[in-house]
Amino acid sequence: MFVGVPGLAKTLIVQSLAEATSLEFGRIQFTPDLMPADITGTEVLDVDPGSNEKAFRFVRGPIFAHLLLADEINRTPPKTQAALLQAMQEGRVHAGGKAHQLPQPFHVFATRNPIEQEGTYPLPEAQLDRFMLEIEVRYPERSDEERIITLDHRRPAAVDAVLDAAQLQRFQNLAARLPVPESVVAAVVTLVRASRPAEGECPAHLREMIRWGAGPRAGQQLIAASRARAALQGRACVVVEDVHELALPVLAHRIIPSFAAESRGVSAREIIAELRAGLTT
Repeated sequence: MFVGVPGLAKTLIVQSLAEATSLEFGRIQFTPDLMPADITGTEVLDVDPGSNEKAFRFVRGPIFAHLLLADEINRTPPKTQAALLQAMQEGRVHAGGKAHQLPQPFHVFATRNPIEQEGTYPLPEAQLDRFMLEIEVRYPERSDEERIITLDHRRPAAVDAVLDAAQLQRFQNLAARLPVPESVVAAVVTLVRASRPAEGECPAHLREMIRWGAGPRAGQQLIAASRARAALQGRACVVVEDVHELALPVLAHRIIPSFAAESRGVSAREIIAELRAGLTT
């Protein structure tokens, strides 16, 4: 999930990624009137002109793509959000008593505007947990911004494809087989358990700052992300450094600060930074 103010090219990032990987791209602009069928698809009644026989036919929605962008996901009601997240979890769509498999590979990227709250529907914690990473998109550096504003936006730069869907799946399967030493597993479990205020492993000075900590899925996702990082760096094994580097985006949307933290201006990212520092002390 990309989090950032408007105009930071979050949509362009995802679209460019789809072009670079030769993946079929789908985009849904979430609005308050969006219905679940607008995402998953719906059944329509067809009439054969010759025999006049009637039959239902499933018309696929935009979710049937290799890479789906859910733009401003918090701008649609919870029922519609749940339809997307259920399909993400199960890898299929149910309609008319039948299951329709989503194409593979299947990835969902979402964008969320953190500054606009009017007319939005914040995702519940259980639904946020479905997303692997929360990536904060910040304003560009001055030199980069000078280059950006001089570009001709009527002629977007072409993106060359560097791999296809089959190659991407092979790389993903390879990364999933990378060994994870016991020391790395222990570091992940220590970090996740330290985020839970009811656990004895949570630092005493942070217990009142955390309302809800990360669950087992966070640990699974942190291991998966660490494997991917190791593979991208050409290493055949995961190391604790991978856990340190990915702890923030994996846990940022899974740790809920308490009222005490909010009243002091302490964010979830600051809490995670302290928890992560505890792994090396």
